Amino acid sequence: MRHARVHAENRARERRRRLAIEAARLISEGGIRDYGLARRKAAQRLGLHDEASLPRNSEIDDALREHQRLFRADQPDALRQRREAAIEAMEFFARFHPRLVGAVLDGSADGHSAVCLHLFCDEPEGFARFLAEHHIPAHPASRTLRLDRSRSAEFPVWLFSAGEVAFDVLVLPERLRRQAPLDRGGEKPMRRASLGELRALFATGSA
Repeated sequence: MRHARVHAENRARERRRRLAIEAARLISEGGIRDYGLARRKAAQRLGLHDEASLPRNSEIDDALREHQRLFRADQPDALRQRREAAIEAMEFFARFHPRLVGAVLDGSADGHSAVCLHLFCDEPEGFARFLAEHHIPAHPASRTLRLDRSRSAEFPVWLFSAGEVAFDVLVLPERLRRQAPLDRGGEKPMRRASLGELRALFATGSA
């Protein structure tokens, strides 16, 4: 019985790894930003649909870094470019207490990645006016985030580009400045960085 259980666990682990590698390839080469979509497409391509085979986001992140190390020699330059752009944007949006999130923060960003920011304003219309006053053409959208294990809410998002870099700016109420939403498909608070933290990260070149 124990041998069979260990064998089944090893098989499930190997299937998760295969799916994580394929999902990472789709993210890096196909420009897919949604981990859930990448996971589903990878499962469809490999014909693996049981729940135990689906990799966690952290496993996909690990596979993505390995893929970029092996196949994307330009990844460090793309990451540095986006971190520089993030610093400039966070200085520009300083009144909204910006926080950096996502691939540019965790070091997995490549040439397809947007700079993802969380800004804080109790009146989202105020941020829309700020964009209009500074003549920044942005496309409005919305996104649902999990605030904790039992609560979710929808928040406004603005999408725009500055030069060659895409931006994804989510506007949250002030009360969520100290309470990060949960990360993609996980139960931990989303990792976020202030402008000071990003400057320190940029100076050291670490992820």
